[in-house]
Amino acid sequence: MFHVRLSVLATGLMLALFGLLSGCSSTPNDPTSAWSPERIYTEAREEVSVGAWDRAAMLFEKLEGRAAGTTLAQQAQIEKAYAQFRASEKIQAIATLDRFLKLHPASPALDYALYLKGLINFNDNLGLFSSITRQDLSERDQKAAKDSFESFKELTTRFPDSKYSAEARQRMTYIVNTLASYEVHVARYYFGLGAYVAAANRAQIALADYPGVPALQEALEILAKSYEALGMIALRDDTQRILEKNYPQAAAIKAQKLAKDSPWWKLW
Repeated sequence: MFHVRLSVLATGLMLALFGLLSGCSSTPNDPTSAWSPERIYTEAREEVSVGAWDRAAMLFEKLEGRAAGTTLAQQAQIEKAYAQFRASEKIQAIATLDRFLKLHPASPALDYALYLKGLINFNDNLGLFSSITRQDLSERDQKAAKDSFESFKELTTRFPDSKYSAEARQRMTYIVNTLASYEVHVARYYFGLGAYVAAANRAQIALADYPGVPALQEALEILAKSYEALGMIALRDDTQRILEKNYPQAAAIKAQKLAKDSPWWKLW
């Protein structure tokens, strides 16, 4: 009886081992294992040409490992980041670019890596559903915009003559306007709640951090109204003078409004 049980146990172990080995043997082989690095790159570029971004990113990753230490591996790494970006894998794309910037600080493609990093954060800030919801860009969280600005700033500072720098400067201008508009949006929100101190603080941030942008006119208007609501008349008047000096049209609009609100019979 004891020998029978041992026999059954041994048979069960053999079957289990056979099943394990069969499972291993059925694992599909990597079809790229026999490919040269050049062929992997060619296949990856073909996937890019048809918009198969996931497949392209996977092939570039294989090439990065297969051609480690070569210029081709650097090319694969940066093209993988772009493929990840186009596949909406933005976190992975940023991680790939950060690794590239750390490992290859003297690469000829460094300006492009900075540009691509800025572009990814710039588009992330636009939001996937912004065109559907019609949400103003200035109403969104601005971390991505700030990260984008820093990448473009580094690009234009370190590589002022790069072919990517002119566009980066244009995007930086847009981002600054956006960040100022965000502060004004928050100030407007607080003012609507009756939180006049908070409204004044956010308006002051816009004025201090983003000089010369279009949104500052409204920042001054909110600041003046907040001071008035707080009973800080001297500060209100000072702010109003600054507003009218820098935006003469604001004074004209105010005068027209006063004239419209005056009784028709009042001649002086």
